Amino acid sequence: MDETVELLQSFNFVVKFTGSGPLTSYTGAFSECNGLEVEADIKEYLEGGRNDGVVRRVGRVKLAPLVLKRGMFAVKRGQGTVDSALWDWLSDMVAGRLPIPRYDGMVIVKDRPEGREMATWHFARGLPSKVTGPALNAKTGEVAVEELRISHEGLRLGGRP
Repeated sequence: MDETVELLQSFNFVVKFTGSGPLTSYTGAFSECNGLEVEADIKEYLEGGRNDGVVRRVGRVKLAPLVLKRGMFAVKRGQGTVDSALWDWLSDMVAGRLPIPRYDGMVIVKDRPEGREMATWHFARGLPSKVTGPALNAKTGEVAVEELRISHEGLRLGGRP
């Protein structure tokens, strides 16, 4: 049996939000994505008389927030303004505007920009926990980068959360 093995490259990915609210069907072109991790808390129990080991049981699962970074860009509405959709999501939540939109979403890794989907992580019921504006420095010509942290209730590779 001859199988070809392909290594995934980390720079061809997109992030899609689904649900109901202003970001419905929003596809973000982010430059970085971190937090694709799930950690199980393992509890250790010591048994009386057993000195050569411990009993381990599964505890709660810890979910890291997704950390998405992208260059800030202007939308040409009138004279041009920044795209504030991610900031508005957090601002509306902090202001108590109901209902608070939660989004499911996907982080999709592709083999090339318009190519096959090679891996898909699904996250469930995401809420913004932090939005950070760009570090501004007049001495450099760097792109202004903003960061969004999304706290979610589930992460799966492959199938639905």
